[in-house]
Amino acid sequence: MDQQVSPEVKQNRMTEFMKLLPLTLQLAGLSVADPARPFTPDQIEGRAMSVRMAYKAARTLIKDIAENGV
Repeated sequence: MDQQVSPEVKQNRMTEFMKLLPLTLQLAGLSVADPARPFTPDQIEGRAMSVRMAYKAARTLIKDIAENGV
């Protein structure tokens, strides 16, 4: 499983992520940070996990819509 990913595949993945980012952030439902109170490292990790899960949900939703319609 030590396969190299081509630069084209990496670029396609990043493009897909960026296109889904607005939907992903809406699904994650995260609040905006207060500049006077930055997040702790644990809070940042928790938020990152929320974004990862929301991204997976966004990808699944888009694939489902593409295959089955709305």
